[in-house]
Amino acid sequence: MNRARALKVVLGLVGMIFLATVYPLLTFMREDPALSMMFSLYVTLGIFLLLAIPNPWESRSLIAFTAWSSLAHAGVMGLQAWRNMVSRGELAGVAVLVVIGIALIALAPAEHPADRQGSAVAVAGRSPVS
Repeated sequence: MNRARALKVVLGLVGMIFLATVYPLLTFMREDPALSMMFSLYVTLGIFLLLAIPNPWESRSLIAFTAWSSLAHAGVMGLQAWRNMVSRGELAGVAVLVVIGIALIALAPAEHPADRQGSAVAVAGRSPVS
């Protein structure tokens, strides 16, 4: 499987995982409103990740945001579990978020292949249109 195909598969899996947080969003609506608000962000992010599958190069910033915010969330949640502020069971979520962050960083497209060709032509002093 090439890198572009692997990225599309990861975007699909992560998008579906994030979209699945709609269930706890609805479940915790009254019990823990702050948790529901956080899940609403993940549901929204999941939808946009699924929309990014056909052309990930146009969604590089979205992919980068997803990767780095997943790592940030994992760091905060891991620290909270280590300090016994949340249950140690949250470490499973930390592991999932770290895997998501690393996978997206490793597979994220640096730039679209057509952009590389266009910049090479521009560097050579020729117009990319001609």
